[in-house]
Amino acid sequence: MSDDALHRPVRSFVLRQGRMSPAQHRAYDELLPRWGLGFAANPPDYDTVFGRHAPRVLEIGCGMGETTAAIAAARPDTDFIGVEVHAPGVGSLLKRIDELGLANLRVIRHDAVEVVAHMIPEASLAGVHVFFPDPWPKKRHHKRRLLQPAFVAALAARLAPGGYVHAATDWEEYAQEMLATFAAEPRLVNTVDGFAPRPDYRPQTKFETRGLKLGHGVFDLVFRRR
Repeated sequence: MSDDALHRPVRSFVLRQGRMSPAQHRAYDELLPRWGLGFAANPPDYDTVFGRHAPRVLEIGCGMGETTAAIAAARPDTDFIGVEVHAPGVGSLLKRIDELGLANLRVIRHDAVEVVAHMIPEASLAGVHVFFPDPWPKKRHHKRRLLQPAFVAALAARLAPGGYVHAATDWEEYAQEMLATFAAEPRLVNTVDGFAPRPDYRPQTKFETRGLKLGHGVFDLVFRRR
């Protein structure tokens, strides 16, 4: 086994070769130069990127972009940085950005752990959203879960004082693990006792609505930076 294989970090995702629709492919090719940011070893000047100085929220794992775009449209006074690794989702989100004219949203297609480490300055964010990250349900895969103590500490360090981190999952065991991990991070404090009611700004997805009708729980956590 090579040294690279021995030292390769554990990823929280697997790149699936999902099929892109013609519209997603066209949006990816044509709109990424306009609404996308390439991965870089150092943070860009976000005031220049967005053309203004405004509160900034990082969203990790945008999926197909429906929730990300809806939140950005509802909060025009805030700038959003969406991070997603899967090309069909990036294409779909870019299409939504263009259709809605969302000048307050940019997309990075890269591993969120590396984006946070290199592209997000400390104490710079008003908020972080992590909605329905992969729960990696099999015990042997738990090491792949995104919200591990080291990454939660990195997120906390990048929040400005008073900034928030909001995570949501429909996997109860993972929710309990998240709650314990967030509570153990000394820079964070829970905004409620236990799990939070779903904040109004997070839309209820079709998947979530279907799950709730079937009796599945959805768990929101909202912690603030001390």
